[in-house]
Amino acid sequence: MTAPSQANQPRKLHVVTHGCQMNVYDSARMADLLRPLGYETVDAPEGADMVILNTCHIRERAEEKVFSLLGRLRQMKEAQNGQMMIAVTGCVAQAEGEVLAKRAPYVDLIVGPQAYHRLPELIASAHRKTGAVIDTDFPAEQKFDFLPDAAAPQGVMSFLSIQEGCDKFCSFCVVPYTRGAESSRPVASVVAEARRMVALGAREISLLGQNVNAYHGEGVDGTDWGLVKLIDELSKIEPLARIRYTTSHPNDMDVELIKAHGDNPKLMPFLHLPVQSGSDKILRAMNRKHDAAKFYKIVEELKAIRPDMAFSSDFIIGHPGESEEDFRATMRLVNEVGFALAYSFKYSPRPGTPAAALPQLAEDVKDARLYELQAVLRQQQTSFNESKEGQTMPVLFSGPGRRPGQQAGRSPYMQPVVVEYDGDLTGEICAVEITQGNPNFLFGRLLRKEKLAA
Repeated sequence: MTAPSQANQPRKLHVVTHGCQMNVYDSARMADLLRPLGYETVDAPEGADMVILNTCHIRERAEEKVFSLLGRLRQMKEAQNGQMMIAVTGCVAQAEGEVLAKRAPYVDLIVGPQAYHRLPELIASAHRKTGAVIDTDFPAEQKFDFLPDAAAPQGVMSFLSIQEGCDKFCSFCVVPYTRGAESSRPVASVVAEARRMVALGAREISLLGQNVNAYHGEGVDGTDWGLVKLIDELSKIEPLARIRYTTSHPNDMDVELIKAHGDNPKLMPFLHLPVQSGSDKILRAMNRKHDAAKFYKIVEELKAIRPDMAFSSDFIIGHPGESEEDFRATMRLVNEVGFALAYSFKYSPRPGTPAAALPQLAEDVKDARLYELQAVLRQQQTSFNESKEGQTMPVLFSGPGRRPGQQAGRSPYMQPVVVEYDGDLTGEICAVEITQGNPNFLFGRLLRKEKLAA
């Protein structure tokens, strides 16, 4: 890779993000990291000096999607006489680094999710050598200790990574192999970043982690703090109005955290809690270490403490060994709990995971079961949205809607809400009467000015 001939001029950086909100956060921080080097983000890869493809390895055929996009980037790089630097980061880079280097020799950087804080020195190395610079190590230091302060606002609703990695080793999941062991940021680091986000306009912060409710970071007093104590500390930031956390594991939903949903008004009444299956047999095969009864109990306790609590979840259909009876147990759980939102997928074997070596279900069986499940989940989401008709809800507005004269925001349950309003409500929390609930969003009427609710 040849260094740009006009290094003193601003360089164009385009970042493509696949996967979870952790990757969204990582992409934003990589842009922050490269800004002092003269890189300015642009919306398209054409003409960019550097393109970062931040990847996800969870779903089937993730690698092939990466190679497909890389093929298009190769053409752009050739059109620029090789002056475009291409970096692949994230979980595909971690899991398939050597394969990437062989199949796509025009890629300059291959960087795992725990090493992107070393991007500046890796870029310098790439300018000096031929072939890909690969860094997929799990360094002893936390990358967060080496990142610059966030310079660009994420918006009214911001994401803050507080915990990474996973020690659960579910049989279907690659995260422990691509993100490493569970690691939590110190409280002081999290609070400092939250304050910067609020100063840049954030009114809501979602705390991120592979198992975010397993958070245990060094507190400001030198002791070990859990998630509840961290949330209490963040709640002291006055302009911060809303706090969420995702993604949680049922085994880490302790009594203290459940109680916090009734005690802390800044903690939203909406929880994403993946259950994956309603069958105890399949949960054991998945190595989830909880049963369906535990999930039911958590839901019951949260609703007892906060009756307006709503839930979203994840479901994997067709895990090896899933019988029709196992699938019916999942359907019973879905019908008994009821979900405001859910994500459901067919099981896809991930190389290197225990479940990938087991006999697989036929694709047509998985397709039929997923179709049936998703039909019920869609109806539940629609019914939940329609149940809000006639209610007045506090809506946090994030900016203009899709059409002129509209403002858009989010309800406490993460539902998109649209109102007719000619002014700018960005960053305000307003009382909105919901007039129509649709499958994917709500329409509302902004109440009189004197009724705007902070």
